[in-house]
Amino acid sequence: PTHNTSYDFCEGSTRMAEYLFNVDNGYLEGLLRGFRSGILDRSDYLNLVQCETVEDLKLQLQATDYGNFLQNEPSPIPVSVIDDKLKNRLVVEFTHLRNHAVEPLSTFMDYITYSYMIDNIILLITGALHQRQISELRSKCHPLGSFELMESVNIAITPADLYEAVLVDTPLGPYFKSCISQTDLDELNIEIIRNALYKAYLESFFKFCASLGSETAEVMSKILAFEADRRAFIITINSFGTELTVDDRKKLYPTCGKLYPEGLERLSKCEDYDQVKAVADCYSEYSAIFAGAGTNPGEKTLEDKFFEREVEINVLSFMQQFHFGVFYSYVRLKEQECRNIVWIAECIAQRHRSKIENYIPIF
Repeated sequence: PTHNTSYDFCEGSTRMAEYLFNVDNGYLEGLLRGFRSGILDRSDYLNLVQCETVEDLKLQLQATDYGNFLQNEPSPIPVSVIDDKLKNRLVVEFTHLRNHAVEPLSTFMDYITYSYMIDNIILLITGALHQRQISELRSKCHPLGSFELMESVNIAITPADLYEAVLVDTPLGPYFKSCISQTDLDELNIEIIRNALYKAYLESFFKFCASLGSETAEVMSKILAFEADRRAFIITINSFGTELTVDDRKKLYPTCGKLYPEGLERLSKCEDYDQVKAVADCYSEYSAIFAGAGTNPGEKTLEDKFFEREVEINVLSFMQQFHFGVFYSYVRLKEQECRNIVWIAECIAQRHRSKIENYIPIF
């Protein structure tokens, strides 16, 4: 009988890749999947939305994997404190994983933090432009986006000083250098700077994941393509009524999504929401998102519809093994869980229970 040697070779190569993956990363992936099992499910949320007070919420969270993480907080607990504690717990888990990671997983995990760094840097730049003390803004920065020399940014007094500090002292330096000049900090709208940085970041992350190949490239290409396209849609909608030209829009669109190139070309020429929706209708994944979105009572916002789709994509990444995508997906799912808990806590604290069900379940 004939023997399919090419098939055997491919199958053998796949098995070898799996064995090698586990040598360096098997322990951390197993640990992460253990963390994932602690993500709140629908029954947990049903218990949370029935709470009458924030103190009741604290007791309900004690019955989950969160345990006694709020036990040292005096009552009544401000919702902002719950938000900070949730973020810090995620950072502790992430840092533990990052500290034990080796290349290329360590670089992959660094990439995860860059999006938070961008938001932090934009916050600091905004403060500098408005003559705010940067040390005041430090507490508002996301802890996952901290970097070793963040304190040196505090020394910056002018936007020019801040530009130099970011360029020299942070991993975002290459993104800044490629898309923003020193004079831009004074002249450009801060959101344009944010979107230019995100474009450079997403395209760089996409390229890095593609270079890793195998399952990681496959899973992350879908996740990052969705993120790129979501940004393109939101940039377009937010640009209506502003001075942003067609060419300006094009420069801000990430080019690693499904919309590239035809969809982005059409988006850049849109003049109202209905035209954006018409572009989305050409892509089944995005057509479904826009179809159910609205601002009327009982309808979900476009932002929430995108969040729902993001959750679906990141849950799916756990269905495959031997890839780094689960590390990215876990952070995104936990971030959504934090938003859910804070939303429920705010509704309880403000006695605004009519909207308490407007969270986005994960499992």
